[in-house]
Amino acid sequence: MIHILQAGFNYSAEEGFSYGGSYSLAIILMIVVALVGVFVQMRLKSVTRRYSEQMSPRGMTGCELAEKMLHDHGIYNVKVTHVAGHLTDHFNPQTLTVNLSDDVYNARTITAAAVAAHECGHAVQHATGYEPVRLRTQLVPVVNFSSKVAGWLMLLGVVTMAVTNSATLCWVAIAVMGLSTIFALVTLPVEYNASKRAVAWLESSGMLSDADLDGAHEALSWAARTYLVTALSSIVTLLYYIALINRRR
Repeated sequence: MIHILQAGFNYSAEEGFSYGGSYSLAIILMIVVALVGVFVQMRLKSVTRRYSEQMSPRGMTGCELAEKMLHDHGIYNVKVTHVAGHLTDHFNPQTLTVNLSDDVYNARTITAAAVAAHECGHAVQHATGYEPVRLRTQLVPVVNFSSKVAGWLMLLGVVTMAVTNSATLCWVAIAVMGLSTIFALVTLPVEYNASKRAVAWLESSGMLSDADLDGAHEALSWAARTYLVTALSSIVTLLYYIALINRRR
């Protein structure tokens, strides 16, 4: 795909699709991905709301369930804590804490069970040395830096290209932006695997009935798709800038 955009499409008698065609395609892809993102977010909210109204059969809070899952995996050095906000649940490998939000920590619902188990899935990944997690952790400081400078590099590159007709700095900016795309792609197996571990434990431990397990799986599946949309959005944004640079050359 990147090769196509760099080379330009062809649709004249001799040369085919123009760079303008690849630029238009990039715009269309961005719109499509944005619409898909809106749909996924709406669907996720609907599913989590539905299962937030259904009580977990064991009656355990998100905190209690998280502690049990950690202990069942032989993890005793990770603390389950409360964090304010909505959808702020996360595992912090630096502090070794599973941080559960207002809607999960004290809740006894199917959604709370699914989210708590998912975050503990990340703790299990960390404890077992799951390779994609190690790679993502190594990328964090690099991506934090690149996200701060990429926009400025692209702006400076566009100005430089307008003055000197050299796109070198623009391509450097593209490479820096690519680090965020790599991070988004590495995040996919991390999130999907954490959900897989969560569902497997919820089933093997008997925390949820078969019907409730289906609900937890549905909620986690839609949550994972938000990361897929993020990755697609990052790829399409990269392609857009490549097409834009080629169009201006």
